[in-house]
Amino acid sequence: MTPVFALDPAYWQVTTLKGVLALVVVPTGAAIIVFVFLFKFVSFMHNRLGPMEAGPHGSLQLLAEAGKFIQKEDLAPAAADRKIFQWAPLVVMVATFLVYVVIPAGPNAVVENLPGGIYYVLAVSSLSVIGILMAGWASANKYALLGGLRAAGQLIAYELPMVLSVLGVVIAAGSINMQDIVAAQAGGEIFGFSGIGNPFILTQFLGMMIFLITVQAELTQTPFDMPVAESEIVSGFQVEYTGVRFLLFFLAEFSTAFAFSAIAATLFLGGWALPFE
Repeated sequence: MTPVFALDPAYWQVTTLKGVLALVVVPTGAAIIVFVFLFKFVSFMHNRLGPMEAGPHGSLQLLAEAGKFIQKEDLAPAAADRKIFQWAPLVVMVATFLVYVVIPAGPNAVVENLPGGIYYVLAVSSLSVIGILMAGWASANKYALLGGLRAAGQLIAYELPMVLSVLGVVIAAGSINMQDIVAAQAGGEIFGFSGIGNPFILTQFLGMMIFLITVQAELTQTPFDMPVAESEIVSGFQVEYTGVRFLLFFLAEFSTAFAFSAIAATLFLGGWALPFE
């Protein structure tokens, strides 16, 4: 009899491996977006080159920035509620990491294939509001509190249109499971032609545009940057944070951008499935 060699890892081993991969993918995706968009793309829009000194064409600038933040002293206002002040960035960061749990990168490349994947994403992405309110209130700073209230109000307000933009995809796919939505697009047809499947961007284009606009608001990016409002209230809810804790807010923001980009690709562009397979 020919011996069969197969890996049969235990559940805890698989879970550990998935967790390690998530810890690698999330910061890497955030780093790519920060370098390509924030450092380079925005610089080109301003007719500038952006960072050029650290590494080839400034490719190591992000490592230099991270090293700078790590070396800074971790300070807190004298009147701050220290425990809540210290836990706030962790709450925001954990909420961001949890979104990645159901994002499929392949037929089996998903941390957990939950039956209610879309419901899970919409619910978990709202948890960051709690961390933002914690940061604004615990800072004992009126500007941080104003920024936190602005951010919470904006994030809650744009939850409804985001849910409605996804509703069309759920109806078209007949499921709220992320893998089922990918399969519905890959196995669909356009006027009898099945070569490229049926990516929902064709039938849900309005929903996709609403989703992208609401994501821009969820990320508090221009023109929805009211929570920060540097020219009006100094800065946002993170105004009192320094060092690693500020870095966590920064990392969470761009990790969320990467996560929502992956979710948009899954919902409207066919996800991991390639056309003409």
